[in-house]
Amino acid sequence: MGHTPHELPEEFPEHVEKMHDLKAGNAHFAKLFEDYHEINRAVHRAETNIEPIEELAEMDLRKRRAALKDEIYRYLST
Repeated sequence: MGHTPHELPEEFPEHVEKMHDLKAGNAHFAKLFEDYHEINRAVHRAETNIEPIEELAEMDLRKRRAALKDEIYRYLST
């Protein structure tokens, strides 16, 4: 598979080191990071028709991804 858009290091390039530190030292952040990664990959597979899903299910995944991204950003911006 090619490049998956919306990976967190690309979304927040100025916070790559902080993400690494938080993943290592904060179990909740590590879980958020992993959940985001899983959902982002699922969205990408749906968008590229590798694993097509219903439109409403895809929209739900996008909303969940956005909510996780917002929560992750709160950690990164403090």
